Amino acid sequence: MKRTPQVGSPALVALTLAAACAAPDAQPPGETGASAPAEQLTEPDHFVPSTPENLNWGWFPIDKDPVLRMQSGETVRVNTLTHVGAGQSEDPVAYLTGLGIPREEILQDVLDFWATREGRPREGRSGHVITGPIHVEGAEPGDVLEIEILSNETRVPWGVNSTSARGGVFSTSYPGYADGDPALDIPPGTRHVIRTGEADGREVAFFSDDIQVPLAPFMGILAVAPDPVVGQPGVTVPGVQGSRPPGAFGGNLDVKDLTAGTTLQLPVFHPGALFYVGDPHGAQGDGEVSGTAIEQSLTGTFRLTVHKDRSIAAPRAENADHYILMGIDLDLDRAARHAVWEVVDFLVEEKGMTPAKALSLASIAVDFRVSEVVDLTQVVSGFIPKSIFLR
Repeated sequence: MKRTPQVGSPALVALTLAAACAAPDAQPPGETGASAPAEQLTEPDHFVPSTPENLNWGWFPIDKDPVLRMQSGETVRVNTLTHVGAGQSEDPVAYLTGLGIPREEILQDVLDFWATREGRPREGRSGHVITGPIHVEGAEPGDVLEIEILSNETRVPWGVNSTSARGGVFSTSYPGYADGDPALDIPPGTRHVIRTGEADGREVAFFSDDIQVPLAPFMGILAVAPDPVVGQPGVTVPGVQGSRPPGAFGGNLDVKDLTAGTTLQLPVFHPGALFYVGDPHGAQGDGEVSGTAIEQSLTGTFRLTVHKDRSIAAPRAENADHYILMGIDLDLDRAARHAVWEVVDFLVEEKGMTPAKALSLASIAVDFRVSEVVDLTQVVSGFIPKSIFLR
């Protein structure tokens, strides 16, 4: 049943974890907070800062010199930046303080990146700020890169969510739009600055005086270098894969479940895999319906491992409770179909079922969730509960 790849107040740190994870200069002065598993972590093997030379604006270069070369099975700590404050035309200090963010909470990395924006081409590219690529020795096309997410830590105690009358699922370019659909009564350019921190022993986003959203930081973008072909989603310029639509290479998956303790697998298309990470989020609901989450700069720690004994057509993930199989397509119905097929393939290959039994189990025990619907290609994730398997 093999198929070709688819188209298409500051947060506080648990001190033991912070001491274990921190690499030299990994958290410059002014950076705060963490959200990570309680397990003990050893110091990572490598650290990649979010300096301008390590950042890419809205695409995944396939021929850029790696910012790091590492061995399969090693760990790396990576700083990432939200695009908020880094990509607009206005000076970031004026822009962010104008939103009410204190000057001392603006990362120097944001200022340094913004100062380099004029020299970066924009045609065919999106707005995300992405760190990479990281070359993993031994990875070859056809292999699988396993990304074990060890921790995600907040770098600042704030994030921003954007809303607009015609943004997200209400855009006139959204597939579900029909002529005459009303627009929401939202002023243009509305930005919601959301503080994050600790309350009653847990990390939360302070949405309002009487609403607190649990903080669940994750990277919206986890990717390997793609194989861009003009005409595929997000590819309008030869060799340039825009970062908005996710695909078989991963990318802007925006699957909120890719938090610490989860492992993601991606098919490899280029020697070294060339791992990219970015679009950091403090929290997000399934769908990301306004078009943005809590856009918040994070530091992530990952273990990257190459597997040569398997092949996959699409991203898949696993956490303590579920196997997660993803379907991606421009059409949400097609994405759902892809997700079901991936679940059936998995149950046949990994659990020894017949296709008939696999589809039956998919219908009675597997939850199919709309992970995101606003990034051109849309993602449906099938959650297979591990608890149903007795062995």
